[in-house]
Amino acid sequence: MTEKNEGEMLKERLFNKKENGWLKVSSKEDIFNYAKGYINFMNRAKTEREIVKESKKIAESNGFKDINEYQTLKPGDKIYYVNREKSMYLAIIGKESIENGVNIIGAHADSPRLDLKPNPLYEDGELAYFKTHYYGGIKKYQWTTIPLSIHGVIVKANGEKVEVNIGESEEDPIFTITDLLPHLAQDQMEKKLKNGIDGEDLNLLIGSIPYCDNVPEAVKLNVLNILNEKYGITEVDFLSSELELVPAMKCRSMGFDESLVAGYGQDDKICVYTELTALVDIKEVPNRTAVCIIADKEEIGSIGNTGMESHVFDAFMAEMLDKLGVNKPNLLEKVFCNSKMLSADVDAGFDPIYASVSDRNNAGYVGRGISLNKYTGARGKSGASDANAEFVAEVRHIFEKNDIKYQITELGKVDVGGGGTIAYILANKGVDVIDCGVPVLSMHAPYEVTSKLDLYEAYKGYKAFWKE
Repeated sequence: MTEKNEGEMLKERLFNKKENGWLKVSSKEDIFNYAKGYINFMNRAKTEREIVKESKKIAESNGFKDINEYQTLKPGDKIYYVNREKSMYLAIIGKESIENGVNIIGAHADSPRLDLKPNPLYEDGELAYFKTHYYGGIKKYQWTTIPLSIHGVIVKANGEKVEVNIGESEEDPIFTITDLLPHLAQDQMEKKLKNGIDGEDLNLLIGSIPYCDNVPEAVKLNVLNILNEKYGITEVDFLSSELELVPAMKCRSMGFDESLVAGYGQDDKICVYTELTALVDIKEVPNRTAVCIIADKEEIGSIGNTGMESHVFDAFMAEMLDKLGVNKPNLLEKVFCNSKMLSADVDAGFDPIYASVSDRNNAGYVGRGISLNKYTGARGKSGASDANAEFVAEVRHIFEKNDIKYQITELGKVDVGGGGTIAYILANKGVDVIDCGVPVLSMHAPYEVTSKLDLYEAYKGYKAFWKE
C-alpha cells in the first residue's frame, strides 16, 4: 500500500469530508427494517387527520396519555394533546427543572393536495365532476392523469361525522383529472408551463352513468344517490366537509438496490415519522423535557388554529407548567428563551438533472445523511430563521458524538428561489432553532423520493438530540 504524502495527510486532516453515507454502513439490515415501518406508516396515513390519528395510536401503545388525564406531572410522565384532530403535541417530562428550557423537535403533517370546494358536485357533457381548490405548491399540471383517492370527513348539521377514504384499497374505485390529448393541444403547448393547466380546470371525474332518462343532471343524481346509500349524506352536507384528493399510488421501495423510498407527502411526513418514533423509543427519562410537535397548515403559512402561528402550542406548554406546579408570571417566556429546537422539515435534494439551480458545494445530497439548514428564506434571507453559530456548533457536537451522518446545506442558489418552515415561529418566541430534515428529490410533486439512509439518520439524530 502506497504511503500518503504530507499534502494528502494534511488534506485528510483539514478538509470537510463529504462522502456517500452508504460507504460507512456495515450492515443495511437496521436501515431497511426501519424503512419498512416508515413505508407502512405512509400507506396508512396520507392526510393530516390520518397522520394525527395514527400518531396517537403509536403514542398510546408506548405509554403516552392525554395531558387532561393528569392532575400533576413528574419526571418520566409521557403526555400528548391533540388539537382539533389535525395537529398534535407530545412530551416526556425530564429530570431537570423546566425553567432551564426544553428540547423541541417539530415537523408538519400537511402536504400539498387538492381540496373539494364547498359546492363541489356538478354535471357537464353527461359526466359528473367534483370541483377542487388546490392547497400548497404542487405544479398544477402534475395533478392530471394520475390516480387520485378521496380522504376526509363530512360533518352533518346534527354533528354526526362521516369518515371517507376511497381509492386506497384494491377493491375501491379511483378518480382522475383528465388532460387534453396532444393532437388537439397546440394552443395549450404554446403556454408557459405554469399556465398549462388552470386551477379552475382541476376538476375530478367521478361518474358517467345516469340515474334515469327523464330528469336533468341524471349523472349527478346517480352519484348523489350512491353517496346517500353509502354515507347517508345529501348534497348540502358537502358544505360542512373537509375532503382532500391525494395520489392513490402506494409508498414503496425504489431502485434495484432498494435504497430509496418513493411516495406522496414525504414533505413532511418523513420528519413526522422519524421524530415520533425517536420520541417513543426513548426508554430512560431524559435530562431536559423532550417536546414533539406535529403541526398543520405549514404549506400555506402555518396560519389558523391548527397551524404553528396559533397559541395552542403555548397553551399546551403552559398547562405543563401548571401541572408541574411551577407556573408563575412570565415563566413560559423564560422557558422558550432557554429552549432549543430542531425544525424537522425536509431539504431539497441535489438533482444532477437540474443541477443549474443548486450550488453543488452547499446542496443537500441524497444518501449523505440528515441536512442542517442554518437558514432558509429567499433572496437576501428574507423570511429566514438564521441559526446562530453557537447553536449550530452544539448540534454538530451532538451529531458527531453520536456518529450521526449529517451535512450543512442551503435550499438552492442565491436568488433562484427559496422556502420557509416553522423555524421562524419558534425563533420569534426566543427558542434557538435550526432546520434539520431529510433531503428530497421531486419535492412538492405527487411522488417524492428519499434515501433510506437519510431516513434512518434522521431518526438517530432526533433521538440523540432529545437524549443529550
